[in-house]
Amino acid sequence: MARSMTEVDKPEIEISVEPEYVESRSDPDRNLYFFAYRVRITNNGNRKVRLISRHWIISDESGNREEVKGIGVVGAQPRLGPGDSFSYMSFCPLGAPVGSMEGSFQMESEDGEEFDAPIAPFTLIIPSLVN
Repeated sequence: MARSMTEVDKPEIEISVEPEYVESRSDPDRNLYFFAYRVRITNNGNRKVRLISRHWIISDESGNREEVKGIGVVGAQPRLGPGDSFSYMSFCPLGAPVGSMEGSFQMESEDGEEFDAPIAPFTLIIPSLVN
C-alpha cells in the first residue's frame, strides 16, 4: 500500500531557470527567435529523489502554445541526494520575440512516492524589448 507524504517528509525540490536569447541562431525575418535556458534542480529535502520525466508549456505572444512531455531531461534521469543539484542546458525556438515557459518535473522519492516539482513561469524576450 502506498503511503501519502506529509508536508514534513515531502522532498523540497528547488528549480531555477536562466533564459538567454541566442541572436546568432535566430532569424527575425522568418519569425524565428532562438532561446537557450539553463535549468538547475536542487534537492533541499531529506530523501533521495530521481527525475522521471518533464512537462513544459511553451507560449508566445502570437498565441502559439505547445506542450512538450518526455522521459528525463537531456537524455538523463538524474538521482539527487539531499543537498545535491543537477544542471543542464536546453533550447527553445519561438515564432515571436516574446514568450514564456512553465511546467513541472515528475519526480520519484527513494521510497517510490511520485510527485510533481513545479517550474514557475519565466519569460523569454529578446533584449531590445527589455526596458
